[in-house]
Amino acid sequence: MRKLGRTSDHRKAMLRAMVTFLLENGKIETTVTRAKEVRSEAEKMITLGKNEDLHSKRQVFAYITKEEVSKKLFDEISPKYKDVNGGYTRIIKVGPRRGDAAEMAIIELV
Repeated sequence: MRKLGRTSDHRKAMLRAMVTFLLENGKIETTVTRAKEVRSEAEKMITLGKNEDLHSKRQVFAYITKEEVSKKLFDEISPKYKDVNGGYTRIIKVGPRRGDAAEMAIIELV
């Protein structure tokens, strides 16, 4: 787990928000290191979404910040990956950011 220059509370909240946004919109643009962290969390959520049991649902509802995104995960996103074991996201590098030259990337659902 990378620290990303933040306190643990701030980091956890940021990752939850980014994972929620990724599952809602299908892709987001962010820095490469953040994208790699978001990828691991998003893949865990999709894997949990493949199980339709109550425990998985509670874990997902506890992590994802919007209820409608959680529903979308169980109803639309996870069934698409029913026969796939991992590798649900793709990270594409898009070059440096204008302000501070941080390496930027687009992370999207495959």
